[in-house]
Amino acid sequence: MAEVSPSEQYSPHRWAALAFTLVAVLMDMVDATVMNIALPSLQRNLHASPTELEWTVAGYTLAFASGMITGGRLGDRYGRRRMFLAGLTCFVVFSALAGVAVNPGMLIAARVLQGLSAALMVPQVLAMIQVEFPRPEQPKAMSAYGLTFAIGGMGGPLIGGLLLSANLFGWDWRPIFYVNVVIGIPSLVGSWLLMRESRSPRAVSVDVPGMAIATAALLALLYPLVEGRTLGWPWWIIVLMASSILFFALFWAYEGRMTRRGRLPMIDPDVFRQSSVVGGLLVATLFFAGTAYTIVLTLHLQLGLGYSPLHAALTLVPFTVGFAPGTRLAPRMVVLGRRVALIGSLVIAVGMALVTLAIARYGTGLHTWQLIPGLVIGGFGMSMVSGTLVNLVLAKVPPRQAGAASSMVNTAIQVGIAFGIALVGTIYFAGLDTGKGSVHSATVAMLVVVGLYALAACATLVLPAGRVYLGGRPEPVKTGGATDLASN
Repeated sequence: MAEVSPSEQYSPHRWAALAFTLVAVLMDMVDATVMNIALPSLQRNLHASPTELEWTVAGYTLAFASGMITGGRLGDRYGRRRMFLAGLTCFVVFSALAGVAVNPGMLIAARVLQGLSAALMVPQVLAMIQVEFPRPEQPKAMSAYGLTFAIGGMGGPLIGGLLLSANLFGWDWRPIFYVNVVIGIPSLVGSWLLMRESRSPRAVSVDVPGMAIATAALLALLYPLVEGRTLGWPWWIIVLMASSILFFALFWAYEGRMTRRGRLPMIDPDVFRQSSVVGGLLVATLFFAGTAYTIVLTLHLQLGLGYSPLHAALTLVPFTVGFAPGTRLAPRMVVLGRRVALIGSLVIAVGMALVTLAIARYGTGLHTWQLIPGLVIGGFGMSMVSGTLVNLVLAKVPPRQAGAASSMVNTAIQVGIAFGIALVGTIYFAGLDTGKGSVHSATVAMLVVVGLYALAACATLVLPAGRVYLGGRPEPVKTGGATDLASN
């Protein structure tokens, strides 16, 4: 790759290009959460079982989580712009396929393919930020990226509620997927025009065995959580879950051997020597596992209390109201280091505790306004962590390991979401199966959510102490001693 001068290092169109790529990230997160509000409609329309309902959500997230690091490697080798455009194109196509699904199996398959497509496009956005933006601009760009994740996660139920209530052309839940086609095509065109191509200056191989072992480890952990309740927890399900530990150990040993042989592993084990990465993975997994509260609330409000999809979606809007002030504060709060993650986790834990208290106290007489205080507080806590976590992890990581670290944190986010759906969803449906009613089931499931956020607060103590400073003079991002440059 030809060398370029520092003045040519950063694209003059980088912010416009970022805006179009963040639309794709927003689509990804909306699709990860929009199903929550549509689950009752799917149950009626496609006659889906509770386990199939969980898989329509968890299947997408699991495919995304297992493919993100490989997607990043493919971008390093074959070109990040090329892989982003390919992933976005596939995402639009498989969204249309999900919209025409005629049974739960077809929908779940389309959702898995959507997740794999998202795994191909989303990591390229992080790489673009590291390559195309000067160091002083990276905190702002990273915050925009993190906040897009959170906004998409909260906007999904609202968009789903609006589309389900409108029942466009009598299509019921199907427009929640067709809208990706409408939004995805302009994003595809804008990204094609404005993104510059870039790739790693080193020869990068795709670690297929590492990817296979990591995927097996994730499936061994999450499949039993989703299917165990339906199958009655047979012995082989317990053994399968326990085997995930062996798979993760095997993955660690294999990646270490790859490194010792001088080959590029899927994940460099040296990354784990950074306490910020270890802490970030713990916080991301536990914190975003708590976002499964959206499944509990949307199901309880619709199935338990008889709310319409739009009414249920509007009930969650106060969370966004609480989130809004943090969008401006997050880039500035990152200098506080782990304290902002600690405080944010505790704040959202308090908010979810208030929501749980309202569900338990008012029972079937619960009204929207009684959830407002807890949701507003929870939204503010979410903004404090989601807008700063990636920055906190990367602040003290060597530039050559920044790509791997950021991909791992985003993988941990998706694993956390899938784990939360499996755990909290299983607890909620198990309560319904035993005849304890939606109020009791939702209360117990929400108590688990509060516990997850409390554990996330404890995990922040693994993050490096002290203030974090990002900025200084503009300098190119380097990978393995060679400048990672964008070229036209």
